[in-house]
Amino acid sequence: MRAVVTGAAGFIGSTLVDRLLAEGHAVTGLDDLSTGSLANLSEARAGRSRGFRFEQADVRSPAVIDNIERARPDIVFHLAAQADVRVSVERPVFDAEVNIIGSLNVLEGARRAGTEKVVFASSGGTIYGDPSPDDLPLNEANGQRPLSPYGVSKKAVGDYLAAYRHLHGLRYTALALANVYGPRQDPYGEAGVVAIFAQRLLSGESCTIYGDGKQTRDFVYVDDVVDAFARAAEAGDDLLINIGTGRETAVNQLYATIAHEAGVDAPPDYAPERPGELARSALDPTRAAIQLDWKAWTTLEQGTAAVLGHFRRRTPTR
Repeated sequence: MRAVVTGAAGFIGSTLVDRLLAEGHAVTGLDDLSTGSLANLSEARAGRSRGFRFEQADVRSPAVIDNIERARPDIVFHLAAQADVRVSVERPVFDAEVNIIGSLNVLEGARRAGTEKVVFASSGGTIYGDPSPDDLPLNEANGQRPLSPYGVSKKAVGDYLAAYRHLHGLRYTALALANVYGPRQDPYGEAGVVAIFAQRLLSGESCTIYGDGKQTRDFVYVDDVVDAFARAAEAGDDLLINIGTGRETAVNQLYATIAHEAGVDAPPDYAPERPGELARSALDPTRAAIQLDWKAWTTLEQGTAAVLGHFRRRTPTR
C-alpha cells in the first residue's frame, strides 16, 4: 500500500508513519514543521530503503495538491491541523485556512491522484460541543454542536468528506479522537497535559492544575490511536467513529498517577479555571469496536510510564 500522512512530524503522525513502515507500506510524509519535529521521524528517515519519503509542505498551499498527486497514494491519512482551541478563538481565519482550506487541498490532491480513501483526524473533544454529563460517554449520534472555531472547522471537514464521497466516490473515515497522549508529545504546548506534567515532574518543577482538578477527560494512548488509524484504512467506510476509552479520568487523578510513577511526592499548584473548559468528557468507543474491531488496551498507568520513560531519556532529573 502507498500512503500519504499529513502532519507526519507530529507525535501522532510520526507514530503512525513508524507503524505503516513496520508493516511494509510505502509512505510519503508531509509536514510544514511549524509544530512537528524532524526528530520524531528520525527512525523513519534513517531507514529510507523501507520506502519513506518526507516533503516539507504546508497544507494551506495549493502545492500540496501536486505533492499528493505525485505520490499517487492508495490512502491518505490526514492529521495536519491547527489544533489549539484558544488559537482558533484568537485567530479564526488562520484556523480556517489550515483546517478547512488545507483539508480541501488534501482532498483535491487525493481526488486527482485516484486515491481510494482518506482517514481524517477529527476531534472528539470539540465537535460535540458542551453536552450534558448525563450523556457521557458520548456516542456519535449525540449530535455535533461545536462551540469553538476549531470544532467548527473539524465538523466542516467531515461535511466535505461526505460531499467528496458523493461527488467523486472518495471513501473516508473520520476518527473523533479523545485526549491523545504519548511519547513525542510536546511538553511545552497547551493541550498535552500528560507531557506537561511528566516533563515538569522529572525536572523538579511544580505542576499547575486549572480549576479544582475534578474536571474529567478521556485519555487514550497514542499507540492505541494509531492502531485505529491503521484499521480504518480498510474498514469503517463513510463513518464518524469515536476513538477513546469511554472512561473519565479526573485531572487530579491523572496528576496523582504520573507523580506516583515519577516517584514525586509533591502536591500540584492550583490556578483559576480557564474560561470555556469542559467540566467532563468521555467518548463511547462502541462503534469502533463494531466497525474497526478496535479497543484501547493501554492502561493509564502503562501509558504514563511510557511517557515518563521517554522524557527520562531526554531530561535529566534533579
